[in-house]
Amino acid sequence: MNQALISNIKTQFIAKFQGNPVMIFSPGRINIIGEHTDYNDGFVFPAAVDKGIVAAIEKSDSGISTVYAVDKEEIIEFSVNNLKPYQKGSWQNYILGVVAEIQNNNKTIGNFNIAFGGDIPAGAGMSSSAALENSVVFGLNEIFNLGLSKEEMILISQNAEHHYVGVKCGIMDQYASMFGIKNNALLLDCRTIKSKPFEINFKDHELLLINTNVKHSLSDSAYNDRRSVCESIAGMLQVKALRDATEIDLETIKESITPENYQKALYVIQENDRVIKASKAIESCDLGTLGKLIYASHEGLQHQYKVSCEELDFLVEQAKLNGHVLGARMMGGGFGGCTINLIAKSATESFKKVVSEAYKNKFNKECSIYFVELSDGTGIIA
Repeated sequence: MNQALISNIKTQFIAKFQGNPVMIFSPGRINIIGEHTDYNDGFVFPAAVDKGIVAAIEKSDSGISTVYAVDKEEIIEFSVNNLKPYQKGSWQNYILGVVAEIQNNNKTIGNFNIAFGGDIPAGAGMSSSAALENSVVFGLNEIFNLGLSKEEMILISQNAEHHYVGVKCGIMDQYASMFGIKNNALLLDCRTIKSKPFEINFKDHELLLINTNVKHSLSDSAYNDRRSVCESIAGMLQVKALRDATEIDLETIKESITPENYQKALYVIQENDRVIKASKAIESCDLGTLGKLIYASHEGLQHQYKVSCEELDFLVEQAKLNGHVLGARMMGGGFGGCTINLIAKSATESFKKVVSEAYKNKFNKECSIYFVELSDGTGIIA
């Protein structure tokens, strides 16, 4: 956890509100494999990381709530009795949505003050939005003694995103951020919302993130579009979700759907299978197989689901040129953000140098490279 960040948020809160806040850390997440399977009731393999959102929160005696976004140096004020969304795409909706969804759960809260900031790189596909939502719901649950379970809290966070932000996200991001376990990834069944922890010890290999530092504007609309395609094909197959379909089932309606939509559904069915195989590979320390599954995941995202972009594909191709990288793929919703790379520790420094130069030459902009440690989920900072 970033002690300088914690100290800064607390200092900023005290300077602004002269109070004694409850301090919350809510982590971002990575996902080893299993992209766009969560809203198909499928399996995913995320882990909470040591980068996230720090929030300082306290009840307010005034008739208004004040939210201070420290990194943006922006403030909003509102009353919990009179909520309405901001314009689409604004960070304010993550907070307002959580407050509204708590009220929709028949819980009564008063006004409050909160200051927050984070160290998740913007647009990296590491779910800063879920971390923010979770920090707010966790903090409000604490100061108003709402008695919400963690399961209830993540559904509030998810519904905030659906109803106030307008992104029909699955449950993976909120779950991983809330339930993360240090040094573990979670094999999460998105139907039952139950997970199995897998200790991650890749011995002489490690996970490296490379951020394209681009975010193409297609992301939200394309995300919702992909989701509706999956739902409509599940309906045609008369199953609850694509998680229940096989490749043989999909063949039976191939003539009734476009080739593009056939490939999208096929990707989801195959990716779900890859997640299960990846969990077995991790359990048996078979990193070669895990790497191949990670590369195959990117192939599907690039050519079948079509949510990659030139910058992400370039970084994965660079990884393939290096024999020390066992697997690489885009991570997150797509159209920008990071690649995740499984690489031999001995080769990391030279790979970083080669990739950075190649990316700069190709796109005339810098990529950013970072390591993450796997962390516990959302909680109070002691």
